[in-house]
Amino acid sequence: MARAPLLQLSGISLTFGGNPVFDDLSLTVQPGDRIALVGRNGSGKSTLMKVMAGLVEPDRGIRVVPPGVTVGYMEQEPDLSRFATLGDFAASSLPEGQDYRLAVVAEGLKFNPETPVATASGGERRRAALAKLLAEAPELMLLDEPTNHLDIQAIEWLEAELTQTRTAFVLISHDRAFLRALSQTTLWIDRGEVRRREAGFEGFEDWRETIWAEEDDARHKLDRKIKHEAKWAVEGISARRKRNMGRVRALQQLRADRKAQIRRQGTAAFALESGPTSGKKVIEATGLTKAFGGTQIVKGFDLRVLRGDRVAFVGPNGVGKTTLLKMLTGEAQPDHGSITLGTNLEIAVFDQTRTRLDLDASLWDNLTVDPLMRVSGASDQVMVRGTPKHVVAYLKDFLFDEAQARAPVRSLSGGERARLLLAKLMAQPSNLLILDEPTNDLDVETLDLLQDILGEYDGTVLLVSHDRDFIDRIATATVAMEGEGRAQAYPGGWSDYAAQRPQAADETTKPAAKPTTTAAKPEASTKANGLSFTEKKRLDDLPDLIAKLESEIAKLSQLLADADLFTREPVKFRRATEALTDRQTALEAAESDWLDLAERA
Repeated sequence: MARAPLLQLSGISLTFGGNPVFDDLSLTVQPGDRIALVGRNGSGKSTLMKVMAGLVEPDRGIRVVPPGVTVGYMEQEPDLSRFATLGDFAASSLPEGQDYRLAVVAEGLKFNPETPVATASGGERRRAALAKLLAEAPELMLLDEPTNHLDIQAIEWLEAELTQTRTAFVLISHDRAFLRALSQTTLWIDRGEVRRREAGFEGFEDWRETIWAEEDDARHKLDRKIKHEAKWAVEGISARRKRNMGRVRALQQLRADRKAQIRRQGTAAFALESGPTSGKKVIEATGLTKAFGGTQIVKGFDLRVLRGDRVAFVGPNGVGKTTLLKMLTGEAQPDHGSITLGTNLEIAVFDQTRTRLDLDASLWDNLTVDPLMRVSGASDQVMVRGTPKHVVAYLKDFLFDEAQARAPVRSLSGGERARLLLAKLMAQPSNLLILDEPTNDLDVETLDLLQDILGEYDGTVLLVSHDRDFIDRIATATVAMEGEGRAQAYPGGWSDYAAQRPQAADETTKPAAKPTTTAAKPEASTKANGLSFTEKKRLDDLPDLIAKLESEIAKLSQLLADADLFTREPVKFRRATEALTDRQTALEAAESDWLDLAERA
């Protein structure tokens, strides 16, 4: 017997500011659905999710949620004004005696419930909203960019949780690796139309390109037909006016159809121009030691960065990645050790806090008042890599329309703010780029473009990111910061680092530590049947993990059984071999954990 859908939208139409966001939209979410909701920044993804959550009322259409079904929505900017701590907010909807659920989630997300609301950062507030949703465990979860402001360890924990859950969810994310791992269905918003593909994000881009190619072909055929009919109308209508008026009306309809077609939004005109060539040696760091606020950032750290290197810095939030970047560029000083910067360096910085944007000033003013970009006496001009250009024209290169030029930056979405900051960054020549969390809020197409221009950039790049796929595509080396001053450089991107670091598999299979937060009830930290709550959950989850690892080992073994693979695709052979070793190590650790926990239970 078919189960009733968790959510139905029928005939939804919504207009903001005269422009239709959706028109006659219908969709259904079934129990167990794992849906990736994708589309360009500004296409309406978050708006659609708010309609699904019942937070935005459409102009027309109906939203149906069966009685008894709960729909949870992760708020981007939650209202915490009534709460003293983030834990008070996150636990506010939990039934009496169920606070232990928040303790388990807080442990995985590395979220401190005791943080006062008054001092919480934007990232901490978003983690609180995510923790609240996961602890409530509704039948349908609506997750809008849940990985923003999470470090890779927390992202992997969240990925594992969502992989194992039976709860249906709709997910917006720019993180390709996250989307590929979790989605089984794809909803694509494009110019007000929502297309559904009964497959996950893997292969989405090929599907999108196929649709666009078919659309271009149909538009070309329509243009040819209009041209043919228009020629007939000019040359042949006078002798057959009465009996051919239907054909004239058909031509008018063709023209109306062509006019109604909405052209795809182009891509931003990203371009980077290197300044004067730097010296071959860009940065030489020797014996760096730095402690800050009681936290050891690095201890005895050495690093050499050469011209053209792309170095990614990874590690948990708060480990000191940004502080290390500042030391390497001379903005901060180490307690011990030395840093030598190369010659002719011109540094451009993309900061994760967007502090280089004045939120209350307009887009126009943000581009023209910067002394590095202003043309003296010409406030409507911006200096773009040495050439003056009108502000509006430059903004259009980055997909902003003329009406937005005088709007305050505060009115922009997160993705639009990131795009504006990239516009400021790319207006100046540079040969050393510092990119601190550049991928937050950017859509997949913009990430593709950013990746392409970084590939063509002649200078050097230092990158902080939690986007594993982006790091794999960009980095030539990865510096892993593991806390307590430990930092080590590895060749390659994230996947290469994970394969090279032998203890990685062991750490991912260790039982998590007991919750220590005061948000947990006393009984949540006591042992039942010889195990803590977290250990018991670990014991329940291990069989699925073991089965998954065994399946992956079988697939990798089958791939490596191809005798010609090494000769034909040596890189693929190497990575498959490393992955097989990694999975076998993880399987041994998981089986050992299971035996230990089962015996204690």
